[in-house]
Amino acid sequence: YLPPPRAGRERAGRGPGRQRPWRQAAAAAAAGAERVVTTYCPANNEPIASVRQASLEDYEETVKKAKEAWKVWADIPAPKRGEIVRQIGDALRQKIKVLGSLVSLEMGKIFVEGVGEVQEYVDVCDYAVGLSRMIGGPILPSERPGHALIEQWNPVGLVGIITAFNFPVAVYGWNSAIAMICGNACLWKGAPTTSLISVAVTKIIAKVLEDNRVPGAVCSLVCGGADIGTAMARDERMDLLSFTGSTKVGKQVALMVQERFGRSLLELGGNNAIIADTLYGPLHTKEAVKMFLDAVEQAKQQGGSVVCGGKVINRPGNYVEPTIVTGLPHNAPIVHTETFAPILYVLKFKEEEEVFAWNNEVKQGLSSSIFTKDLGRIFRWLGPKGSDCGIVNVNIPTSGAEIGGAFGGEKHTGGGRESGSDSWKLYMRRSTCTINYSKNLPLAQGIKFQ
Repeated sequence: YLPPPRAGRERAGRGPGRQRPWRQAAAAAAAGAERVVTTYCPANNEPIASVRQASLEDYEETVKKAKEAWKVWADIPAPKRGEIVRQIGDALRQKIKVLGSLVSLEMGKIFVEGVGEVQEYVDVCDYAVGLSRMIGGPILPSERPGHALIEQWNPVGLVGIITAFNFPVAVYGWNSAIAMICGNACLWKGAPTTSLISVAVTKIIAKVLEDNRVPGAVCSLVCGGADIGTAMARDERMDLLSFTGSTKVGKQVALMVQERFGRSLLELGGNNAIIADTLYGPLHTKEAVKMFLDAVEQAKQQGGSVVCGGKVINRPGNYVEPTIVTGLPHNAPIVHTETFAPILYVLKFKEEEEVFAWNNEVKQGLSSSIFTKDLGRIFRWLGPKGSDCGIVNVNIPTSGAEIGGAFGGEKHTGGGRESGSDSWKLYMRRSTCTINYSKNLPLAQGIKFQ
């Protein structure tokens, strides 16, 4: 349903049949590698399509093209970059239902959630348009006469974006839209099991960039597995690496990036069990079903009682029953484990301080929520002795977040922040600039070398 780009068209300044920069990047990401990954529909485990994975040589070529494209993109004024991002949002809006269907088909979430995920990307594009006219630093008062003190923000350069299967569109949207208006080029590696979504979204973006006479390599894509991810983490040309995934892999990524004194933005595991939806799709893979069954068994062994669900549904695909477990202590190992399955552990408490402590004792710190009409309890929950998560809600579930606020978590969730608020600062580098427009040369703090 997304036709391949037309080859061989001419444009001023390029010879007949010569590939545009974005086509070269796309070719680099697809040509030459012998590894092919087949994506399967979680609803029936039937194959959908096969996607050729990039080799390290392909990755190297793509990075070079992306760095070259950045030189063009960085020279475009921020409001003009915002206008192009607005067009990307419109292009996604025009195909929102078909993209939502593809998310549902390949990832497994229900259709309305698939559409909602694409809508998040669209909304972030709208947000980024306004932000493109607002980013910048203050002019600060200088202690020296005839001096100006300015905070200057510039793009970091190339932003690597590694996303997970559970949000195969939205997370890239959060990162790329804001990174782009800040003046950065992006290199995306999605999950291998959702490669079709990555390819479809990238083709839509590439056409918008091309129509604006901008190299498509500004938003490059490399399909690949752990070897490509490792190359990105270790690559000094990757000026910022945004990684979304498990805490286990995130630790490895953080160490590799830190080893080269690089910058990372980590959005890792969560463990916020609060509701069990009865309208939901299949688990993403057969392996996830095994993890579900293993978690149910561990819950039983650790003293829990399965009062609802706990079984695999006897039908094609990776469907399991919504599961509720009671009777476990708050510090049971399985309660502190992110299973990534529809399992709800119900815990009874007596005192407010007690349950606040239970919320904070887990290693993850992504999202939390309390349901109460007690005004004092609300503000204690939001305060210094309340929830230590990055997202703290009152009278709403833990899932979902508005794009205007920064999204991310504390502790083993990685500390990264994406989307709204001042998260744009993560995609830029700050310089403190002092300009002397006087005829004297005074030093700070009144120091005089005499």
